[in-house]
Amino acid sequence: MVFLTILIGLSPSFVMVILGGLLRNRLSTNAWQGLDKLNFEILFPALLFVSAASRPIELANLMRMAPAVWSILLAGLLLGLIARRLGPERFLDFAGAWQTAWRFNSAIALVAVGTLSRANEAQMAVAIGLAVPVANVFAVSALSRGGSLGIWASVKRVALNPFLLASVAGVLVGLTARTIPAIALSPLQMLAAAAIPIALMSVGATLNWGALARLDRFNGAICAIKLVALPALTLVACRILDIPPSIGSVLVVFAALPTASAAHVLAAGFGADRTLVATLVAQSTLLGAITLPIWITLAELLL
Repeated sequence: MVFLTILIGLSPSFVMVILGGLLRNRLSTNAWQGLDKLNFEILFPALLFVSAASRPIELANLMRMAPAVWSILLAGLLLGLIARRLGPERFLDFAGAWQTAWRFNSAIALVAVGTLSRANEAQMAVAIGLAVPVANVFAVSALSRGGSLGIWASVKRVALNPFLLASVAGVLVGLTARTIPAIALSPLQMLAAAAIPIALMSVGATLNWGALARLDRFNGAICAIKLVALPALTLVACRILDIPPSIGSVLVVFAALPTASAAHVLAAGFGADRTLVATLVAQSTLLGAITLPIWITLAELLL
């Protein structure tokens, strides 16, 4: 019954992804790229800020969540190394694919947290805010090792990430428990309301729906790490450490998220194999539609 309820809760998001796939050819590639840019620079930062700033955030919960979120990312990085011998020979190409073992889809994160009975968007926004800089540092560092981007350019790319800036600003407001005036909050809420539908439709429009047919040993290992190993380890750790269900369920869902839909853009920027990463993103997203509801159900029942 719990699984069915969660599946029903996620079904509108699946419909939006499918709708994006159906509308793929109604817009040009440049138009979809423009929507992605709009979402990355404006709409999703507004959503992250509003989600984090709309409710008071307890410093104790923030301090408890930070090491857990960073540990999940580090576990993805370390486990991903296991698949090195199965991956591409060139390290840069491997690094492009490697990042998908720990990066995450923020749009799906904020949709999924809405199906939890003991958590809210603000907690997931905090997790995203904590994870964005570390995930990007890991990814840029790995790609820089095999690429040509200098250290200062790498630092600038991480520091000016709109998700990071919006999340940090929202968390700071949440920590102060101050109320944002309606005249400033209302426009941000309007922008935030458009973020998830556009993001999900864009995922569907750019998704390679036949990617599962190319699931080889390397891609399968990376997807297994992201969608099975990380949430399993997180669930066990939350049980052992007796993490409060409101935080533990968010951590399990965060660990179970499909990889970031724009990972291939970062890989291409460094000269890595864009096609390999795009295939991994598609495989992770399609398989995640099956595994994510299962992990949400387990988090609800076991935490």
